[in-house]
Amino acid sequence: MCAYLDDARLKAVKNLFPDIVTTKDYREILQNPKIDAVCIATPTNTHYKFSKEALEHNKHVLCEKPLAMTAEECLKLKDLAEKQRKFLMVGHIFIFNPGIVELRNYIKNGELGKVQYAHSERTNLGPFRYDVNALWDLAPHDVAIFNYLFDSCPVNVSARGQKCLGTSLEDLAFVSLEYPGNILVNIHVSWLDPKKIRQITVVGDKKMVVWDDLNSAGPISLYDKHVERTANYYESYGEFQLLSKVGSITIPNIAFSEPLKLQAQYFVDCIERQTPPTLVDAHKGYEVVKVLCAVQRSIDQNGMPVTL
Repeated sequence: MCAYLDDARLKAVKNLFPDIVTTKDYREILQNPKIDAVCIATPTNTHYKFSKEALEHNKHVLCEKPLAMTAEECLKLKDLAEKQRKFLMVGHIFIFNPGIVELRNYIKNGELGKVQYAHSERTNLGPFRYDVNALWDLAPHDVAIFNYLFDSCPVNVSARGQKCLGTSLEDLAFVSLEYPGNILVNIHVSWLDPKKIRQITVVGDKKMVVWDDLNSAGPISLYDKHVERTANYYESYGEFQLLSKVGSITIPNIAFSEPLKLQAQYFVDCIERQTPPTLVDAHKGYEVVKVLCAVQRSIDQNGMPVTL
């Protein structure tokens, strides 16, 4: 069953799935006892309201990112889901991206050595939103990815944003995150850029890797590059103490799988097996929103560092 306010969109859904029941009143879904779970794909500022109502009607919930607009709202939803004994899952879709999964494997199996820093770019010219700024629109993906890659939240953040288009919302942001282990991460998000870019670079002391979601040759490029200290010590020429080592570039064969389909299947499997969706559960959603709120405070304070 699908609920939407626009008749044309409902008609399009009906054409794709002739057997589906459509409605303009979402409450018909919540009040239907035959429906066990719902997917909420609505504007960000409605996520808390609709998730809360769905849980109160004893539905399992898959909610688009971010889970809510405040960390407090996320915790309320988490507590409500536990009280109702229902699963609350957040649509951090890139956790199901095969390239991101492979990137995490490189980090976990020590292929890269000690991670020294990482950075991401998520830019394009538009699309423009009017309910949230570019940070809340785009950065939830990257924060969720880095939390997943490093199995932790950042310990402090700082950020600057800009309202280049003259609206009340920041259309770009530069975000710095410090993760445990002295791992520095930079995130660049923008609605105002000439190129559509979806990239993450992770630099280790043994190898380096780039994930490029738009690379037709393959999403992962593994660089056999690192820096070595020379055996000799040059007292007067410090630059000769370090030596760059450059090896081959490997593009592994990663089978394509649609992340949205994998995410939906994971949600269904969790419900059928009665296994909590720990990969992207309400707590993971809370951690991402907590970071975003800290980043927004830093932007509002012209880059003042914020400790989490």
